[in-house]
Amino acid sequence: MAMLQNQEPAKKRSKLVLPEPQISDQELQQVVKLGRASEAAREVATEGGHQPSDTLLADYSLTPAGGTRTPRTPALTTDRILQEAQNMMALTHVDTPLKGGLNTPLHSSDFSGMTPQREIVTTPNTVLATPFRSQRSDALHTPAGGGFHTPNLDGSRGAVAPTPIRDKLSINPEEGLDVGDTPQAMHNYQRQLKEQLRSGLSSLPAPRNDYEIVVPDSEIEMEAPVEAANSVEDQADVDTRYLAELKAKRELEMQSRSQPVQRDLPRPVEVNTAVLRPPHTDPPLTELQKAEEFIKREMITMLHYDAVYSPPVIPVETKKRGQVTSQAQHLVYLEQHPYETYSQDQLAQAHAILQQEMEVVKQGMGHGDLSLESYTQVWEECLAQVLFLPSQNRYTRANLASKKDRLESQEKRLEQNRGHMTREAKRAAKMEKKLKILTGGYQSRAQALIKQLHDLYEQIEQAQLELSTFNFLQRQEMAAIPRRLESLTEDVSRQTEREKTLQAKFAELQQTVEQLQH
Repeated sequence: MAMLQNQEPAKKRSKLVLPEPQISDQELQQVVKLGRASEAAREVATEGGHQPSDTLLADYSLTPAGGTRTPRTPALTTDRILQEAQNMMALTHVDTPLKGGLNTPLHSSDFSGMTPQREIVTTPNTVLATPFRSQRSDALHTPAGGGFHTPNLDGSRGAVAPTPIRDKLSINPEEGLDVGDTPQAMHNYQRQLKEQLRSGLSSLPAPRNDYEIVVPDSEIEMEAPVEAANSVEDQADVDTRYLAELKAKRELEMQSRSQPVQRDLPRPVEVNTAVLRPPHTDPPLTELQKAEEFIKREMITMLHYDAVYSPPVIPVETKKRGQVTSQAQHLVYLEQHPYETYSQDQLAQAHAILQQEMEVVKQGMGHGDLSLESYTQVWEECLAQVLFLPSQNRYTRANLASKKDRLESQEKRLEQNRGHMTREAKRAAKMEKKLKILTGGYQSRAQALIKQLHDLYEQIEQAQLELSTFNFLQRQEMAAIPRRLESLTEDVSRQTEREKTLQAKFAELQQTVEQLQH
């Protein structure tokens, strides 16, 4: 339709593809925050009239306009003709290869084509320089730019090397300077830096020891709570503090509990309320009996309370027989007779009164602290006066029980002792079995060693017997040796005399024979 109306067809624009941003939004926000902080510090220094602080705080808000030269195209640093001439001279004056050694070093040249490849010369791109950095021409406005202006060129001798960002104080000027590759140039550069530093330090004003303390009108806030509020506490510290508080709370609660709970003493699994007397008796109770009943009632209430909030360990046999008061029964009793809690001061006061009464009783009875033997004797005597009645499932005094009740009580005790003996025997058998499994190897090894020890003892006894026998023989032999020597000596002397006699007789006979022959 557009072509029929002699109009150019509509062109659709392609989607605009932009490169990734070199600076993110977060970095821009950091730059803005740094700028605001610098401005605030400059305003405080200007208002206070602090010249040294004003000198150290540079203004980075605007970059001053300065004349910037267009970077020139770097000149060619390689002469190809000179290199080829040097290569020809080296090849002409080469020695005979019979001497050996390394070949003549030549300059490398690229002859991938008919002619040597030329170097590609590019114009320096100042747009690709790091943003937010001022050129070296701004060094005249820095404190360190007193007269040392080195051309800000990089290793290519023509490209522009920007100075570090926000470096108005020339803290690190050596990053953009060409100090040369020789040690002499580096030494000169370091010497010039030291001279600049000395001149800068000599121009500083003399220090003044005058200051002013200004207290704000508003209330001074503590820094520690602010830091604690801003910081997040470690969870391990929170758990440790919570456990410590919970432990302290439990210890405080445990101090107000009864002594059997605090000392983890055995407690009855069933609360016996039959120890209380009937409320209406004839004759009426005396004051001492009323106090005794009050103590018994408080004891029963404490037993119910401990059974609810600190239940004792119930044996399996008791659970099977069903002789355990349920939790509901304890709660019902506590509703009818509420448990009263007392403060630590009241408990301490009661303990002090009880101690005073105990001292009075000790002085009145005329005895001191009981020893363990005396306490055991009194306990056994008191226990002998109490008798358990299985038919009534309660304890009573032994002098009030009949002969039948005593017989049933003894039978019950005998049955209990047999049950304890059977249970302990089974337990001992189990422990013996476990111990045998655990120490079976040691026992077998011990038996083998014992057998070896017995064998050694028998060998020692046999050796001792042989030793004593030979010692006896030695003593007998030592005693018989002199007699044997004397007897042998007599035999030798007698034989010697006989030989002499025979020799003399032989000599006579020999002489007689000679005479007869002649």
